[in-house]
Amino acid sequence: MNAVATRDVWLIRHGETEWTVSRRHTGLTDLPLTSAGEDQARSLRNCLLRASFERVFCSPLPRAARTCELSGYGSVAEVDRDLVEWNYGDYEGEKRPQILAERPRWIIFRDGCPNGESPEDIVTRADRFLSRIREIHGNVAVFSSGHFLRVLIARWLGLDPSAGRYFKLGTATLTVLGYDHNSIDEPVVRLLNERP
Repeated sequence: MNAVATRDVWLIRHGETEWTVSRRHTGLTDLPLTSAGEDQARSLRNCLLRASFERVFCSPLPRAARTCELSGYGSVAEVDRDLVEWNYGDYEGEKRPQILAERPRWIIFRDGCPNGESPEDIVTRADRFLSRIREIHGNVAVFSSGHFLRVLIARWLGLDPSAGRYFKLGTATLTVLGYDHNSIDEPVVRLLNERP
């Protein structure tokens, strides 16, 4: 059995924005949280206080940073560019039905985005981040965005990025990754898409 240093990895998706409400693909567009999104972020505080974090990481995107701040971790979070949301390229701001009208079988986790990132690009970032945090000797909190976090979950489990489509994440939800039997060979999802 290969023992591990990291206890649990807490993934926190940012709160609601205008485009999450309208279901538009929001990659690198700088959108603030709605007032409901700010309330969602504040509601995370009590859940997160139950854990002690050795390190806290945050996407550089303002919606993730604001969620991190309102949940009580803004002063200790380390900005990590690998945690930025998927670059949707030509699909930025588009809704899924619009994309499917042009590409009926399109799945982002398999097909990526024209003039944006491919699944392989996201895997490179996710794997690089995971290799860094596996060296940490305590719980880790990660504030980021939905599609990137879904690939991060898949990669934690050793799965292809296309498996990200099976892990739905709502705004301001918690997902906890860990290991069964404290073994790096047995990665698990302890909690998925939990809303405070």
